[in-house]
Amino acid sequence: MKHRAMSAVPVLIFLALLAAGWEAAARAFAIPHYIVPRLSDVLASMADNRALLVKHFGVTLGEALLGLALSVLCGTLAAVWIESSGLARRTIYPLVVASQTIPIIALSPIMVMWFGYEIWSKVAVVVLFTFFPIAVNTADGFRSADPEIGELMRTMGARRREMFLKWKLPSALPGFFTGLKMAATISVGGATLGEWLGGETGLGVYTKRASNMLRGEAVFSGVLLLSAMGIILFLAARWAESAALAGRAPRSRKP
Repeated sequence: MKHRAMSAVPVLIFLALLAAGWEAAARAFAIPHYIVPRLSDVLASMADNRALLVKHFGVTLGEALLGLALSVLCGTLAAVWIESSGLARRTIYPLVVASQTIPIIALSPIMVMWFGYEIWSKVAVVVLFTFFPIAVNTADGFRSADPEIGELMRTMGARRREMFLKWKLPSALPGFFTGLKMAATISVGGATLGEWLGGETGLGVYTKRASNMLRGEAVFSGVLLLSAMGIILFLAARWAESAALAGRAPRSRKP
């Protein structure tokens, strides 16, 4: 705990300097509040609207988590299918990669037309953002499995299920968690975009309405909360990675 606290000191110092520089620059250059408000005004806006912000924060977080969960399920299943089927590897995998050439922001209005203005249109946009990194990184993790271990298991008479659970799956975990950390971060952006295109609640709606009224301090308060949400989800994914991969780390033997 002491080591972790000490390692966090440089980050806290940097954030304090960044906050002080923001406040000082906004005051020194007399920047209009609707362009770059003072940090003190942003914090005051967050305090004054804390009940409303908590409500919107919960809505956006729920959309991001639900979309992320669906992406984990569908992306993992797609990666398993691609790994287990040569036909899927030659057809589905290229389609998954090619799907990223289509601008997601162009597909987002279609999601609103299909699912309406309820939560599922926002969840669908989150899935559009997060499915690709999970599916591709997990599929690449499967392919990174050491072939010599596979040959040894076949020689020892291991069945296909045993080879998958004890060889392929452990090899894919690092790739899966790499994709999960990426997806956890960008899921917030997907939820926000879905709310911008059509929604009644959420931090995306809050920042859009505040922007229309030129309330810069309210816009920045929403942006700071969205950034904090992305950081929280990333740290949660990293914690899950540490917990899942802790047993795979080699232990040093004492002489």
